[in-house]
Amino acid sequence: MTKMNMFGVVTNRKIILKILLYGLLGYFSYLMILITIQYIPIDFKAAFLGIKQNEIELPYYRLAFFIHVYSSIFTLLIGFFQFSNTIRKRYPRLHRSIGKFYIGTIVILAGPSGLVMGYHANGGIYSQISFCLLSILWIYFSLMAYKYARAKKWTLHKNFIYRSYALTLSAISLRLFKWIIVGTFALPPMDTYQIVSWLGWIVNLGIAEFIIRFRK
Repeated sequence: MTKMNMFGVVTNRKIILKILLYGLLGYFSYLMILITIQYIPIDFKAAFLGIKQNEIELPYYRLAFFIHVYSSIFTLLIGFFQFSNTIRKRYPRLHRSIGKFYIGTIVILAGPSGLVMGYHANGGIYSQISFCLLSILWIYFSLMAYKYARAKKWTLHKNFIYRSYALTLSAISLRLFKWIIVGTFALPPMDTYQIVSWLGWIVNLGIAEFIIRFRK
């Protein structure tokens, strides 16, 4: 096979892989939107809140929950566009605006509200530690991405955006792992929740670190 043909095969594989990844992300984002709209208009007994009736009596938990639900869906959707080379190269101002909105939403809204929810997470202390740590790292990675963008250290900026968005995607992966475990093993619900509370973001972060090393 000639070098030109090999290059064409590799390029086609990359295109197919991108289409597959974009399709999967689009599908799961659609599912997350369906989950989000269950809470519009505000309903204190809808979906997940049906098992959080003790916590929903706390005014600060109610505020944190709905802030987190309504803001996180935006980080999931707009964060995706930060990886578009077309937007970054042709529309750098738009890239910066989206990035600031993404990071600001996490640092000001989604991250702190997630920390409050993590403190009251189902599954006991193990799940609580996991979700609180997830929220802290989410805020930290996002702030570091912003810091390195301001310093024009683009490689470091990109690395931390990978890490930040990996944690953003934990909303999807947590539910995916839960579906796999429930369909494969007969574990008590709270045991399953404890497991997926860690798997949901550690696996994502591991993949992000692999991508960072691979790109080097």
